[in-house]
Amino acid sequence: MPRRAKRNPLRRFLSLLGPGLITGVADDDPSGIATYSIVGAQLGTSLLWTAFLTWPLMACVQFMCARIGMVTGRGLAGALRQICPRWILFIVAVALLSANIINIAADLAGMSDAGMMLTGINSHVLTVLFGVGIALATIYFRYYQIAFVLKWLTLVLLAYVITAFILKPNWGSILCNTFIPSWPHGHNAWQSLVAVLGTTISPYLFFWQASQEVEEEKAMGRRMLLSREGATKRELFDRQVDVGVGTFFSNAVMYFIILTAALTLHAHGNTKVENSRQVAEALQPLAGSFAAVLYTLGIVGVGLLAIPILAGSSAYAFAEVFVWREGLDLPFTSARYFYAVVGVSTLLGIAIVFANINPIKALFWTSVINGVLAPFLLVGILIVSCNRTLMQRQPSSRLPRVVVGLTAAIMFVAAGAMFVL
Repeated sequence: MPRRAKRNPLRRFLSLLGPGLITGVADDDPSGIATYSIVGAQLGTSLLWTAFLTWPLMACVQFMCARIGMVTGRGLAGALRQICPRWILFIVAVALLSANIINIAADLAGMSDAGMMLTGINSHVLTVLFGVGIALATIYFRYYQIAFVLKWLTLVLLAYVITAFILKPNWGSILCNTFIPSWPHGHNAWQSLVAVLGTTISPYLFFWQASQEVEEEKAMGRRMLLSREGATKRELFDRQVDVGVGTFFSNAVMYFIILTAALTLHAHGNTKVENSRQVAEALQPLAGSFAAVLYTLGIVGVGLLAIPILAGSSAYAFAEVFVWREGLDLPFTSARYFYAVVGVSTLLGIAIVFANINPIKALFWTSVINGVLAPFLLVGILIVSCNRTLMQRQPSSRLPRVVVGLTAAIMFVAAGAMFVL
């Protein structure tokens, strides 16, 4: 008999990448790009170390959320509903929705500004086209189609890695700030640290990660809750690899965005970033039009990736709190309330853009608010992940629990220091 052909290791590795990669890269949405650009413009390279510090923290948090979805067969809000009163979860869902709407507005504003630079089309026209188009695609395409597109959109973030290398930085001094943490000095530095933590370890990613695991299992035919409960060691290991790669890629891109802003804006005394266009315009005389085009294309691409996730995470949270029919695998007529949250979130985001509210300032404060609220949510995630009954006797192991607990403690301390200082 002919020997069975071995599976290509690279193909096997690529097949593992899915929910973890998509969720990790969604963290670098246009609003995240703006926050990291603000940090780089104001503080230079002094907070580059946060990219490597937050990687293991983010990876453990996201894998714990993935584990909750895989083992309980429920989304995060659905799992929390087993141990929390509904009124508490309603407050969390409203806070999540509010923050996500502002994020959607900031993302649409960044995308339309970038699109106007590339095409010359009025930014308000592009805001409507992007917003309505994304909402309709999220509602009418099924989960496997959306996941396929989102997975390939992750490649646009390579634009920021290329852009940073085009600038030919002095790696000697940069590596010092990369691996030797500097203690933040003053209110602005602490505020920036909280914003970085709130953008990197963001509540909407917690909800999306767990719900995406449920969608993956539904796509495999596990429609009933009982059939989704529990996970094999191989399934958990595969998702651990997926989440690890996704969060590493996300934080590497975060590093290069901060570096790009530090080398262009901060180095030339421009510490006040009002919109993403400033960064692109600063790049052109320093690194050429190619770098500026890469930067703006990246903003449009990650916006297309992130907005469905922002709107979807709010929809999942509300659906699980009120026990609505949910899921991107369902048609609109079968999950009207779920898709209504998606549509309303996007329309309100468009309205904020037309209200001429400064999206960068609103976004930065949203990151700060996320940085304050996220540690409380992390405590709830820890409680669920340690509950042997709810976790089908597959609770998270000790090391992830320690790291997530440490993450919550760091975020509590950073938020407290910001208010005290």
